Amino acid sequence: MLRCINEDLHRIRRCAWSGAMLARRFLWVVAGLTVLFIIGAIGYKLFEMQLMRIAFVPKTEFRDVPMAPGSSYRNANLWIARPDIGGNPSLWTPDGTAPTRTPRASIFFIHPTSFLERSAWNAPIDDRESQQRARLFVRSQASAFNSVGEVWAPKYRQAAFGAFLTTEANAGRALDFAYRDVLAAYEEFLREAPRDRPIILAGHSQGSLHLTRLLAERVANGPERGRIAAAYVIGWPISLTADLPSLGLPACERAGEAGCILSWQSFAEPADPKMVTDVYDQSRGRTGVSRGGTRMLCVNPITGNAGDAAPASANRGTLIPNEDFSAAEYRRAAVPARCDLRGFLLIGQSPPDFGQYVLPGNNYHVFDYSLFWANIRADAEARLATFLAR
Repeated sequence: MLRCINEDLHRIRRCAWSGAMLARRFLWVVAGLTVLFIIGAIGYKLFEMQLMRIAFVPKTEFRDVPMAPGSSYRNANLWIARPDIGGNPSLWTPDGTAPTRTPRASIFFIHPTSFLERSAWNAPIDDRESQQRARLFVRSQASAFNSVGEVWAPKYRQAAFGAFLTTEANAGRALDFAYRDVLAAYEEFLREAPRDRPIILAGHSQGSLHLTRLLAERVANGPERGRIAAAYVIGWPISLTADLPSLGLPACERAGEAGCILSWQSFAEPADPKMVTDVYDQSRGRTGVSRGGTRMLCVNPITGNAGDAAPASANRGTLIPNEDFSAAEYRRAAVPARCDLRGFLLIGQSPPDFGQYVLPGNNYHVFDYSLFWANIRADAEARLATFLAR
């Protein structure tokens, strides 16, 4: 029996030694993978802009992207949203809210970039994937305005995402080409929208870039200027000195003020807005002077006031999308907001998980509307009420 016990102890020691060796090997593998992950993460941080350019900037020359013969913005098929379209995505609302049945304003909304391919500098008007994304943006952004009026959101041959990652001439040509469609759609909007209603202009990202040009070149001296209740130029930097004087409307300074411009760009903390400031500081504004070092317009969407701060408790409702943006959780008091000295909107250190679409530098650009959906809705109602009371 003693020999059996000794043999059993030997087997136990041998098994224990094998288990220890296996554990050590496993720990070495985990350590190795961790080091590789850290190296990869550091490499990505160092070269993220270069990697993004490789992935998204088109390598072809700029070419016009044709529309089908006879295409016109008089036709409903060139619009994502307008009053006579069935299945209008701008009419979506989360539980507990509903679009108005008595529209008091007409909203012209320009959607952000949804064409992510590098095969061309501009999206075909019928590109399936980019149009699906554009509908989701209209659903989650333009829907904020459906309590005050009817939304008109055109399709347009937008510049590719890669056009914003390079300074080469093709990118400028692509943006000019996209603006031609926006302008044509806007002219049709003015012809068809009821002329006795105020107008709200709104956009996001590329849509806001086109909106600044529309304000400067068309609206500032247009007969409809006196009908503009507010312009929501969201997700695009507006220099208070190099851009704003050319846009034909003043900055919104306080809640409920009408006939003015709102803008913000959302970052969690710690924020690294280098992707924005590197280009911004080297560019010239619409007045022709340098933007370098100038402050950007920041209207706090929670309070409606320029340059101030608000706690999360004042946030009336944030839309937190699921993975493919097809549904959203509606959460109150999700994030605070404060304008920093440069004009970026900071949303605190621990915002909800918005998934993979948060950009480098803690940039919540994609969610500029979703973060403050209910406050934007209330803001539009207040500014329209002021306008109609004049």
